Amino acid sequence: MMNSSSTPASGDSGMTLRNKVALITGGGSGIGRSMAQLFAENGASVLIVDAVQERVQKTIAELSVLKVKGIVKDLSVREEPERMIDECIKTFGRVDILCNNAGIMDGVMPVDETTDELWGKVMDVNVNAPFRASRRAIPIMMKQGGGVILNTASVAGLFGGLAGAAYTTSKHALIGLTRSIASSYGPRGIRCNAMVLGAANTNIGVGGAQPNKPGLEHLMKMASLVPRVAEPLEIAELALFLVSGKASYINGSAVVIDGGWTIF
Repeated sequence: MMNSSSTPASGDSGMTLRNKVALITGGGSGIGRSMAQLFAENGASVLIVDAVQERVQKTIAELSVLKVKGIVKDLSVREEPERMIDECIKTFGRVDILCNNAGIMDGVMPVDETTDELWGKVMDVNVNAPFRASRRAIPIMMKQGGGVILNTASVAGLFGGLAGAAYTTSKHALIGLTRSIASSYGPRGIRCNAMVLGAANTNIGVGGAQPNKPGLEHLMKMASLVPRVAEPLEIAELALFLVSGKASYINGSAVVIDGGWTIF
């Protein structure tokens, strides 16, 4: 049993994020933008990271009354995930919350139609970037006395027929990475969880060519079972809970938020 000295340091006992610094990838739109706004409204200083300059500028302008700053990074570039952690330290002096939220789809491509380029792009953004960012952030968090890592996964990381080969594999891997980090660093004050999303109203990009037609048809058939599509704020509210002190006893969990889609 974990003693009190090894209880994960995740902030105050409530939902407040006062005096915390959060870094959110994919923060220029959709779920990431909603997370940035909600975290900042609850007291956090926030650094958003996005691949598109216009999205960063728009979000910063819209959230100008809050402590939100932004940088542009292509997380498929090997060095950029670690550089963004360094820029967060330079900007705010610390990093308490790392939300690996950015991701790309794969056009529902099956294995025999998945090129090395597509496979590599999806893995770089969906798995390698969270790995490298976490690798850089964890020693900093341990020196600070604790922290929280939150990964945005997908129900495709639990099942085999809800996306293409690359995306499915990447989200299974991300959930595995989440549990590994939780196991290794929970006793040292760092919690790590994953949000496992169903259908959400986002503009997630595709890392390759036109979608595979049979794969897309199958996905549409499965999507017909979705009760409804979640709005970004609904996901962000779960994220706020998971990074707050209210979730101090939640570590290594893959929390499904899909409106009941996967009960069918």
